[in-house]
Amino acid sequence: MEKHETYEWEIAESGERLDKEIAQFDPSWSRAQIQDWIKTDFVTVNGDRKKANYRLKAGDHISVEVPPIVDLEVQAEAIPLDIRYEDDDVIVINKPRGMVVHPGSGNENGTLVNALLAYCKEDLSGIGGVARPGIVHRIDKDTSGLIMVAKNDFAHQSLVEQLRQHTVERAYTAVVMGAITHEHGTIDAPIGRDPSHRQRMTVIEENSKHAVTHFTVLERLGNFTVVECRLETGRTHQIRVHMKYIGFPLVGDPVYGAKKNKLPIEGQALHARILGFEHPRTGEKIRIEAELPSDMEALLTKLRHKHM
Repeated sequence: MEKHETYEWEIAESGERLDKEIAQFDPSWSRAQIQDWIKTDFVTVNGDRKKANYRLKAGDHISVEVPPIVDLEVQAEAIPLDIRYEDDDVIVINKPRGMVVHPGSGNENGTLVNALLAYCKEDLSGIGGVARPGIVHRIDKDTSGLIMVAKNDFAHQSLVEQLRQHTVERAYTAVVMGAITHEHGTIDAPIGRDPSHRQRMTVIEENSKHAVTHFTVLERLGNFTVVECRLETGRTHQIRVHMKYIGFPLVGDPVYGAKKNKLPIEGQALHARILGFEHPRTGEKIRIEAELPSDMEALLTKLRHKHM
């Protein structure tokens, strides 16, 4: 049986909520994890249970017992994959809109990982654990496009390092609401969890991470604009949050866009079109491009027809 890890510290200043103090102690702990630990007696203050909204006092002693992580049992599923590149080290998939990358609460089946386990068998990196074999980066469920997967730990470490060094080329095509008048732009604004809506991200200074998106206008269609977005960093929902921040939310975005979507697309009009990286073993530059999916083409056809 795995041993629980225990973390203890004393509060210097009064006023902070218990759950927020724990989140600040170790940013890798998610708010959902912390809430669960508080509810299930893994957190005490001065030896007593407290609620998440308990206001700490100077001198309070916090103890957090972190239970061992239990990986999901992920089943292989024979789901067709649109493979755009493959060798002994790397596989690049053109992910359809609506497919989740890895299993999680509410999405145990039908994910990219389920499909990869069936296709690749044992040939996937183990660094990501049972639930995320081979996964070195991700794209949102309702974003389509290219994602690279490592077939072994050597490739995994190389690809992660390239992402960390910002040398991976990632270009997305997006359709946004509003007419962008300038040709190019750079959005340099930190992204963190929205304190008012925990399922959303937002531009915020506190508890955030540096985020930079570069965009270029490709086409103007009346009150809509087609843009290419290039990621310098890779934060959760980065393009969606940044485009909303400057006043041009993505068409069809159920979280950051208009509440009512009358256009022919389910989910945000965002496609990971270009992926470029250095091959982990040979050093060769690999660059792959995936055409827009049919639903985005249909959307553009309708917008072009209306703009004629």
